[in-house]
Amino acid sequence: MIGTIDSYTKLRDLRMQEDVVRQIAWQPEVHSKDIGVKVTDGNVTLTGFVHGYLEKMAAERAAKAVFGIVSVANDIEVKPNMARTDPEIARDVAAALSLHASVPQEKIKVAVANGFVTLTGSVDWHYQLENAELAAHSVTGVRGIVNLLKLTPKASSEQVREKIEAALCTMADLDARSMTVYTNNGTVSLYGNVRSCTEWDRAEHAAWQAPGVHHVANHLTIHP
Repeated sequence: MIGTIDSYTKLRDLRMQEDVVRQIAWQPEVHSKDIGVKVTDGNVTLTGFVHGYLEKMAAERAAKAVFGIVSVANDIEVKPNMARTDPEIARDVAAALSLHASVPQEKIKVAVANGFVTLTGSVDWHYQLENAELAAHSVTGVRGIVNLLKLTPKASSEQVREKIEAALCTMADLDARSMTVYTNNGTVSLYGNVRSCTEWDRAEHAAWQAPGVHHVANHLTIHP
């Protein structure tokens, strides 16, 4: 019986591995042929090389979209095909931030070391934090992002919880009844069940949209 279960698990992992490989290959943002995929008990590990950070994140999103996947470890290394100095990258990241309408560029400081960008400062909303990171992603030569931006709390715990629960209820692909939301001084904890990595991410994203949230502890369990 144990042997049968092990065989079934290995076969399921092999099928999911093939699905992930196909899903990544279908992504127009992913051009690298040097991405490796391994699946163990529904957990994906991505390895290999790409030429841009956006390409790395596109591969991760593709893996998370496959049904049955419970986690993704993205160990893909970014190797830019164009050598650039840290000052050049820092200059272009600052310019990208200034051009993004929803990013308060004056509140953000940029540091670059060996192609890795560190963002520091404070913003009022999580979408500003996300957009700052996205703007930095788009710069050629960036190998990784360390986002240390902080959020300034602007709402009570009760208001935050109500806004998150309302947001979860409006999402057609999420069952809000299977989730519980706890809030405390800007920290949100999510408990319950979802069906995929994509749903797990969407629930966390909804929590981040509430004003004043500075940390989300996502304890949701994935049950395909």
